[in-house]
Amino acid sequence: MKSKIKHYAKEIIYFILMMTVLANAISLYKSQDLSDKPLTIQNFQLINNQNYKVPYKKPILIHFWATWCPTCKLEASNINFLSKYFEVVTIAVKSGSDYEIKKYLEAHNYTYNVVNDINGKFSSSFHISAFPTTFIYDKNKKLLFSEVGYTSTLGLLFRMWWANL
Repeated sequence: MKSKIKHYAKEIIYFILMMTVLANAISLYKSQDLSDKPLTIQNFQLINNQNYKVPYKKPILIHFWATWCPTCKLEASNINFLSKYFEVVTIAVKSGSDYEIKKYLEAHNYTYNVVNDINGKFSSSFHISAFPTTFIYDKNKKLLFSEVGYTSTLGLLFRMWWANL
């Protein structure tokens, strides 16, 4: 009985490792075409009609997502957590009206800043083809990290910590 358990445990660990390698390879492939230019946007119009001014000399995380994206739903709580401690702007791509996005946020108790990219203008300018996609810029607005797909809270925390050095 113990040998069967060991066998299954090894199989599960092997499967998890292979899926992790595969997910990272796919993410790397999908991120090849992303914009690597410095962030030049200085202001965002948020869905609550506020103007968000990109902070001077502070790192910022810009997160592209959609209400219809299953992986985005898994990652949303990670982004919400980070938004309490770091500069975060999220861009909801082709996710409906401001009202619909507000209802979505309220239903899940998310409080992060949101820009409505109703026609995909922002996502096109960043060369995004898959969601979620996250960019982290340093205090001089140079791109430090970009990630396509799910990123854990710990991974995002580490990257934002690194950006703040």
